[in-house]
Formats: sequence, structure tokens, C-alpha cells
Amino acid sequence: MNDEQSPELPDPGEDAPPPRPPIDRKMLEVLVCPVTQGRLSYDAQRQELVSATARLAFPIRNGIPIMLASEAREVED
Repeated sequence: MNDEQSPELPDPGEDAPPPRPPIDRKMLEVLVCPVTQGRLSYDAQRQELVSATARLAFPIRNGIPIMLASEAREVED
């Protein structure tokens, strides 16, 4: 196949979100809230680990959970 016949890949455009690195599920099972030592739930859409007990959401940046209370946002009801 020559260059003239090769299909073009679609342009994701500027509105497309950047690809997210995969999250290691085993790591998520081991991590606990640094404030309460309780369980965390994974919010894939927001890329956060959420502690319902502490009412904090810890960000995941470039596939790395940032487990610092100072970096967490407060979760509203």
C-alpha cells in the first residue's frame, strides 16, 4: 500500500481529553486513606481516590495517587 492509499487516522481535536495512564488495581487495593487509615474508592471519571469517612478526594496525576491531605479536595454530600 502506498502513501496515497493509506487511511488517515482521525484527529482527536483539541477537545479530546489526554489519554489516562492505566491504574494498577492491586495498588488501589493496598492503599488506605492517610487520614483515617480507611478504605478508598476509585472515581475513574475524576481520577481520584475518595475517602468517604474523611470526606476527602485524593487526586491521581499521571497514574500516581497523590496521598497528601494537603493535596486532597473536600467531598461534598
